[in-house]
Amino acid sequence: MAKWTAKHEAPEPLEGPVVATVTGGTILWFALFLVQLPFYGWFADRGQLWWVWTCAAGGFLGLIGIWYVRGREAALARHAEAAAHAEQDDRPGPTPQA
Repeated sequence: MAKWTAKHEAPEPLEGPVVATVTGGTILWFALFLVQLPFYGWFADRGQLWWVWTCAAGGFLGLIGIWYVRGREAALARHAEAAAHAEQDDRPGPTPQA
């Protein structure tokens, strides 16, 4: 059986306000959890408690996501700064006069 290979290159990943997006999603999950709490008994009577706990899990996993994307953004910034310093150091400058 032949191995499948792509016929074109993959597109570049989209970059955007990742931290804001993840933070917004986390807030939304927690808000949905809080909105459903007063109806806990209603969900329990119908066997639908998974709705409540899914929102809670989404909120807590979102906190992990916020920690991750903030670290990623910081690492990308450090890398860009290091690359800029390396490029600046590689440029030929005036030779020191003795």
